[in-house]
Amino acid sequence: VQLQASGGGLVQAGGSLRLSCEASERTFGIYKMGWFRQAPGKEREFVAAISRNGGSTYYADSVKGRFTISRDNAKNMVYLQMNSLEPEDTAVYYCAADVGLSRVSTNKFSYDYWGQGTLVTVSS
Repeated sequence: VQLQASGGGLVQAGGSLRLSCEASERTFGIYKMGWFRQAPGKEREFVAAISRNGGSTYYADSVKGRFTISRDNAKNMVYLQMNSLEPEDTAVYYCAADVGLSRVSTNKFSYDYWGQGTLVTVSS
């Protein structure tokens, strides 16, 4: 599975960005998907995840109420709408796919495939 993330950029605090991630596989609908981020000098951390059919979503406390994860299985796409961005949101954002049979996970080690990352920079 190849994942291609896009949509990062430079934005002022309080602004919005929408990240996109396209998967190469037609079987995209069977993958649980997640977004993670990694700031300089920090560990990669969970941001959001979504179930196979999009019916269940999960968020880190730090982004709850500001970010929204969604997916379009017909287009092999997953999205992360980020509103009210803060300088603390500055990081490289990665999309990831979990092909396992278990429930949606917030643990990065549960994910099997990763995109290349897209940089989000929020200026104060």
